[in-house]
Amino acid sequence: MSIDPCRIFRKMARNNTLANARLLGACAHLQPGEFEAPRVSFFPSIKATLNHILTVDWFYVDALEGGTLGFAAFEHDEPFATLDTLHAAQSAVDQRLLSLCDALTAEALAHDVTVHRGTRLQIERCDDLLFHLFHHQTHHRGQVHAMLAGTSIKPPQLDEFITTNDFKDRADVMQLLGWTEADLHH
Repeated sequence: MSIDPCRIFRKMARNNTLANARLLGACAHLQPGEFEAPRVSFFPSIKATLNHILTVDWFYVDALEGGTLGFAAFEHDEPFATLDTLHAAQSAVDQRLLSLCDALTAEALAHDVTVHRGTRLQIERCDDLLFHLFHHQTHHRGQVHAMLAGTSIKPPQLDEFITTNDFKDRADVMQLLGWTEADLHH
């Protein structure tokens, strides 16, 4: 059996897309005012946290694509006032990350990525930057998940997207995205 070092990144990109779709889908059922309501967490609301996830995704995905967006990604702390527009933007950047990970090669994982940080350039290996990005997303999705406990909706299950055995638990989101089980296992 051969080892494909890119496989984990393809799976994590799919996990990210599925988890975001489920979390944002759950947030769509919030009562008026709950999206913006003050909450106890690192960011002061579900809205602020979801916008943060998105802008950081813009920042790093652009760098991974070879872009120079840099801190312009953070021009507005909360670029989206509504969940619908935020969801559409998150889905678009999730697709970019998925495409990037699907195109990875073992050689590309070891290449340097330039991250534009205002007055300096940060140089990171591609695989290290991807691990950082996936960890960041998971960390802040967990905060939104916890904040949902104080709303009118039940926090959704977010961790059954990787293993084969979890196929029943992800069927709803897979159907929404138009994916099949084969899409998860390449």
